[in-house]
Amino acid sequence: MTRTVLIVEDNPGIAQLVQMHVEDLGCRALVENRGDSGLARYQQGGVDLVILDLMLPGLDGLAVCREIRAGTGYVPVLMLTAKSSELDRVLGLEMGADDYLTKPFSVAELAARVKALFRRVDAMSASPEPAQEPTVIECDGLEIDPVRRRVQVRGEEAELTAREFDLLWHFATNPGRVFSRMQLLDAVWGYNHEGYEHTVNTHINRLRGKIEPELANPHFIQTVWGVGYRFRD
Repeated sequence: MTRTVLIVEDNPGIAQLVQMHVEDLGCRALVENRGDSGLARYQQGGVDLVILDLMLPGLDGLAVCREIRAGTGYVPVLMLTAKSSELDRVLGLEMGADDYLTKPFSVAELAARVKALFRRVDAMSASPEPAQEPTVIECDGLEIDPVRRRVQVRGEEAELTAREFDLLWHFATNPGRVFSRMQLLDAVWGYNHEGYEHTVNTHINRLRGKIEPELANPHFIQTVWGVGYRFRD
C-alpha cells in the first residue's frame, strides 16, 4: 500500500528536497506552500502523514496542527522549524505534533523520523483487541489507563499528548529501571540518532509539568545524573 505524505512548506528548495526523499521511501508526496491550503488539502482525506513547517503564510503551523488534532482519526504530524528554542518545540508538541526536526536537518534524520512514525501507526493498527483490559497502573495518586490512554493525577485528568503518554507508559511499566536518552529515543520514538537527546529532555520536561506535584523535586520521573531517567520503584 502506497502511503500519502502531505508536505506543507513555503520554502521551495526545502519542499522539493523533502518531497524527493519522501518519494524515495516509496510514498506519494503532496506539496502545499501555505498553511490554509495545506489544511484544506488535509481535510480532503487520504493523508497518512503530515510534514508541517512552523512558519507559514495564511495559517501558521501551530494553528494547522491544532485543527488537525481537533478532527477525528489519528494522522501523525512531523513539525519542521527553523527555530531551535525550547518554547517553539514545546508549543509544537503541545498542539499535538508527534515529533519535530529543527532546520537544517540531514536526509537520514528525516527518513528515520518518517519511518518511525509509520511504524508507530502500523503497531497501533496491528495491535489486537485484548481479551481483557490491561491493568491500570496506580502510584501515589497517579493513575494511568492504557486502554483509554487517560492519566489522572489525584483525581484530576492530565492532558497528555500521544508521545507523552507513550513515554510515561514506558517508564511506568518498567519501574526502577534506568533508561538513557538514547534508549528512550529507540524505545519510544523508534530511532536513536545521536545529538537528538534533547527531544527526550523536552518531552520529559513537559510530562513532569503535567504530573509532578513539585517540579523542583520530581516524585515520579527521577533523574539519574550522568545516566538518564527512571520511574520511581
